[in-house]
Amino acid sequence: MVLFVSLGNAMASDPVKQLEIGDKAVNTKQVLKDVSGYELQLKTLAAENGLLVIFSCNTCPYVVAWEDRYNDIAEQCKANNIGLVVVNSNEAKRDDADSYEAMQKKAKAMNYNFYYAVDTNHELADAFGATKTPDVFLFNGDLELVYKGAIDDSKEIGEVEEPYLKNAMANMISGAVINPNSTKAIGCTIKRIKPMEN
Repeated sequence: MVLFVSLGNAMASDPVKQLEIGDKAVNTKQVLKDVSGYELQLKTLAAENGLLVIFSCNTCPYVVAWEDRYNDIAEQCKANNIGLVVVNSNEAKRDDADSYEAMQKKAKAMNYNFYYAVDTNHELADAFGATKTPDVFLFNGDLELVYKGAIDDSKEIGEVEEPYLKNAMANMISGAVINPNSTKAIGCTIKRIKPMEN
């Protein structure tokens, strides 16, 4: 069965099968090229207390609204021994705004203090069922999905009332219940070069 992914606006529905809460991380041996030139794999990026994967890009206005929070998220991950990688899966724009060179410039301009890597042919996004930028997937120390969706509840940092991801990380570390454990990711659609197959 072929599932078609909308390349339309941020609010378009995406009939994509996503990883469910409790599912194990997939494609953990897939090679991702970081902007530093290093080749990475999720299985080696995962730390003692888990792994956070954020699907992002360079120019989506939703990413632009949220990317100032990325470094703070990275610091929380580091303090809690959680691995982190931010992934660019926009293969349809690889020769343009989401080229490897543009990613390197973005990482430097934003002082990214984490891995920012290319997801060639959106293989990881397809495996996870990621649809938006930004779209987050938090795994525990056993690489089981414990939270997915939005970073928080507002594009405006001063208006955030529910820091979903930060709360999920804190609760995962403390052993508390993560509630909510799934929210709707709001953002631009990932620009795929072909429909997902399932």
